[in-house]
Amino acid sequence: MAVPLIIQTYFIFFATWFAGKRLKLSHQVCAPAAMIGASNFFELSVAVAIGLFGLDSPAALVCVVGVLVEVPVMLSLVNYANRKRY
Repeated sequence: MAVPLIIQTYFIFFATWFAGKRLKLSHQVCAPAAMIGASNFFELSVAVAIGLFGLDSPAALVCVVGVLVEVPVMLSLVNYANRKRY
């Protein structure tokens, strides 16, 4: 479950990042846009999955794994964006 989420998050971030650079957007616009685009809003997904399907559902498990994967991946992308400030 985690590997496709990691690939998707990095892909969307870098697609947005390089599109922003190509459009000559400032770092203050490009970095947050890429982060928001790559975010999966798992916090909301967890609440909805538990509310609809219960704690023991596979949907709730996937959402919790998503949160556990997304946090370190997003932190690595914040680090990248800060290092590549232009």
